[in-house]
Amino acid sequence: MLFLINFFIRNDFMLKISQSRSANRSVTLRFEGRLVGPWIGEACKTCERILAEGCALKLNLGGVDFVDRDGVAFLNKLISSGVKLSGCSLFVEEQLKTSPNA
Repeated sequence: MLFLINFFIRNDFMLKISQSRSANRSVTLRFEGRLVGPWIGEACKTCERILAEGCALKLNLGGVDFVDRDGVAFLNKLISSGVKLSGCSLFVEEQLKTSPNA
């Protein structure tokens, strides 16, 4: 299993992305912090790179404390492409359910 950690910090907001790969070409990304603004682009690049490799992707959002509107749209796009989410807080789950893109 391979682990990779990226930190993206700007102002007081941070997004930490931890990556673990399994032998069956499955990758889990654990997001921690806030999925907002410029961090959505970084998260998108990371996810697109993994999906382009033909790996199954899972997102663990257990450490995410806030998702803005663009972040919700990004997550809904991933869900519609078959990415599995886990560890969502009740707040994030409700945002995903009630968004126009749900």
